[in-house]
Amino acid sequence: MTSTARIDVSGVSVFFPLYHGTNRSLKKTVFAAASGRLGQDSHNRVVVQALRDISFTLNSGDRLGLIGSNGAGKTTLLRTLAGIYEPVMGRLRVQGSLNALLDPNLGMNPDLTGRENIRLRGQYNGLAAPALRRLEEDVAEFAELGDFLDLPVRIYSSGMVVRLAFALATAIRPQILLMDEWFLAGDANFIEKARVRLEDMVRGAEILVLSTHAEAAVRDWCSRAIWMEQGQIKEDGPAIEVLESYLGRPVQVKPAELVPASEPV
Repeated sequence: MTSTARIDVSGVSVFFPLYHGTNRSLKKTVFAAASGRLGQDSHNRVVVQALRDISFTLNSGDRLGLIGSNGAGKTTLLRTLAGIYEPVMGRLRVQGSLNALLDPNLGMNPDLTGRENIRLRGQYNGLAAPALRRLEEDVAEFAELGDFLDLPVRIYSSGMVVRLAFALATAIRPQILLMDEWFLAGDANFIEKARVRLEDMVRGAEILVLSTHAEAAVRDWCSRAIWMEQGQIKEDGPAIEVLESYLGRPVQVKPAELVPASEPV
């Protein structure tokens, strides 16, 4: 029997050291100073406090939307939940299988062909030969890359990379789904096709965490929202209430559009 999914985040903080001497570091320093997010770590290094004392719990059935301005810490939080960034303080516990749609290039080897990347992902997930063949067929059919599937990913256009990454990321169904808003990139026909596949995946996941600027995505897919500013939680509560506080106006919602969670196995 599959265990029930759960995420526990308690007092989590993530700091990034600043290394002076480059334009990028200078820009980070100016931004961090202006937003009050400069600090020092235990080694007395100057750091950007990307996340500060973040706490929340998600259980099976929860649909969480992360909202806030650019640089608020939404993507950093997603990457921390995915295990890409390690907290310097606090505790993070994730129970259940997890899939992260965060970056089109995440986990992709640009020197391998599209088909080789598909096989590599399947092997990483422990798929047997029959399941590996089904994965390859499914991704190839959805991505519609034709002969490009047997060419190196490094020669793909950005749109082709998104098609392959999306098809691959949504082919294996997790208990916990983390998503950044890149998943709706691409041409109009692909976006509609992707939406149908994505909604099916969202229904199948026990927990959804979505970072987006799209009002409709939070309104239609999320039951709860966290409004982040300057690496901290400004407001946490029912999705519509938090969204209205963030936007400063009422939000029209159609209950039939909400995406329900699947029953835990």
